[in-house]
Amino acid sequence: MNRIRKLSHSEISKNRLKPDSLTRSGRMPLYTMLDNIRSMYNVGSIFRSSDGAFLEKIYITGFTPTPDKNEVRKTALGAIESIPWEYAKDPTLILQQLKKSNVSILALEHTTKSIPYYGLTPDIFPACLVVGNEITGISEPILEYVDQAIEIPMYGTKQSLNVAVAYGIVLFDLVRLYYNK
Repeated sequence: MNRIRKLSHSEISKNRLKPDSLTRSGRMPLYTMLDNIRSMYNVGSIFRSSDGAFLEKIYITGFTPTPDKNEVRKTALGAIESIPWEYAKDPTLILQQLKKSNVSILALEHTTKSIPYYGLTPDIFPACLVVGNEITGISEPILEYVDQAIEIPMYGTKQSLNVAVAYGIVLFDLVRLYYNK
C-alpha cells in the first residue's frame, strides 16, 4: 500500500529560501497594489500569500495599514521581511511610474469590462494586480490606469469573496500562468 506521509517542518524548510539569500533576481514579475484595505488581518494575509508567490513588491496606498502595525506583522508571519513594500498615499503616482515601465495594470474588480481571471494570457507580464477596499472596491481614479479588469465568477448568492481570499485565488493563478508559459 502506498502510504502518504506528511512532511516535517524541517523537511519543508530545506527547500525554502533563507532571508539572507533573498534578492530581486528570480522574483515573479508581478507587483501588488493595496488600495484602501481596511483590515490589518487582510493586509497581513496578502503579505503572506505574496511571499509564497515571491513577487516583486507590494504598494500600500490610501488608508491601508502598513506593516508597522502589530496585527499586520502577526498575520504576515514574517513575510513583511521578505517582500519589498512601499507606502504612498496617492496610488496614481505609482501607477504612472508602472505604466512608464510597461507594466500591465490589472484590477480585481467587477466592472462593465471585467473578464474571468482565468481568461488572462502570459503576455500580461510584467503586471500589477490591484485589489481594493473590502466594501467599496477599487477607487475610481485607479480605473483610469487599468489595462484589464478581472473578476472571480460567483455562482451563489454572494457577489464577492474576502479580499485576501480573492487575492490568493488570482495570485496563484497568475503564478501558474507565468511559470507554465
